[in-house]
Amino acid sequence: MKKQNIRTLSLIVCTFTYLLVGAAVFDSLESQHEIKTLHLLTNMSAMIRIKYNITDDDYGIVETMVTKSAPFKGGSQWRFSGAFYYAITVLTTIGYGHSTPRTVGGKVFTMCYALAGIPLGLVMFQSIGDRVNRASSIVIRAVKRFLGCGSQEASELDLICAVVTLSVLVIAGGAAAFSREEGWTYFDSVYYCFITLTTIGFGDMVALQQDNALNTRPDYVAFALVFILFGLAVVAASLNLLVLRFVTMNTEDEKRDEAEALQAAQETVRLEGDVITANGSTLMRREQQASDGDVTSVCSCRCHSCWPPLPLPIGRGSRRRRSSRRTHLLSRSGTVETPSPTVEEIITAFRPRMAGGAKRGSV
Repeated sequence: MKKQNIRTLSLIVCTFTYLLVGAAVFDSLESQHEIKTLHLLTNMSAMIRIKYNITDDDYGIVETMVTKSAPFKGGSQWRFSGAFYYAITVLTTIGYGHSTPRTVGGKVFTMCYALAGIPLGLVMFQSIGDRVNRASSIVIRAVKRFLGCGSQEASELDLICAVVTLSVLVIAGGAAAFSREEGWTYFDSVYYCFITLTTIGFGDMVALQQDNALNTRPDYVAFALVFILFGLAVVAASLNLLVLRFVTMNTEDEKRDEAEALQAAQETVRLEGDVITANGSTLMRREQQASDGDVTSVCSCRCHSCWPPLPLPIGRGSRRRRSSRRTHLLSRSGTVETPSPTVEEIITAFRPRMAGGAKRGSV
C-alpha cells in the first residue's frame, strides 16, 4: 500500500475518533445545563400564561414576534452598512445567521454571490497570509541581525511562533474592544473573536446588534469590519504554516514517486540483444551475426518463427526437412532467423521414440 493511501486512511480514522471524543466531551459538559435551562424556560412559560391569562396560540405569537424582532435591535440590517456586514459574512463563510434574506431574489443572489465570492475570498486571504509570512520573515531576520545571532535566516518554527503570537495579539486586542462596546465579559469576547476568525460563526454572539449600532455608530461598524478582515488574514497566515504543510504532503509524496519512477526508467540499461517486456524485466537474449557483419537481432514478438527451433532427430524413414522451412527475415536488423518446426515435423521426429516405447511395453 502506498504511503499516501496509508496517510489518508490514518487521517480518516483519526478524524472520526476525534469526532467521537468531542461528542462525548460536549455531552458531558452541556447536556445537564441544557436540561436545567429547558426546565427553567418551561416553568417561566407556564407562570406567564397563568399570570397574564394567555392562551397557547397567543403565547406562540408572542414568541414569534420576539424572535423575529431580535435582528432589528441593531438597526436596519439591509441598508448599506448592514448589507456590507452580511456580504462579509457570506464571502468569509462566517455565516452568523443574524440576518438572512427573505425574498426569492435575495436567496438566489446569495447563492450566486457565494459561488463567486467564496473562492475569491479564499484566494485573497491566502495571498495576504503569504505576504504576512514574508513580512514576518523580514522582521525575524532583522531581529536576529540586531541581536547578533549566528544564523540570521527565518526558519519555519520562527515563522510559526511569530504568526501565532500575532494571532493571539489580534484576538486579545479585539476582545478588549468588543468587551467594552458590547458589554460582554472578556472571556465571552475572546470566545466571539475566536469563533469569528476561525469562520465557525455560531451566531450566538454577534457584534453590532445592540442599540441601533449599524445606523448610529459608523466608527464602531468600521472597526468591526476591519477587525474581521485583518484577523482573517492573520489566521490565513497561520493556516499557511500549520495546515497547508500537512495538506501538501500527499502531493509531495506523489511527485517523489513519479521522480523515482522516472529516474529508474532512465537508469535502466538495455543490453544489446535483450528483449525487455512492458514492465522492464529482461525476457531473453538473442545475438546472431549477419552474413555481412556483426548485426544483432532483437525481436520482442511472440510468433513461433522467432523462437529457436527444436532439435529434430533423424528417425527411420524420415528425412530432415529443415531445408523446406521458411526463414524469418527481420526487416530492421537484416538477420535471418530459423523458424520453429511444424507439427508434422514434431510428430515425425518423435515417432521412433514412441514406437520404441511401445515395444518395451509389450515385452
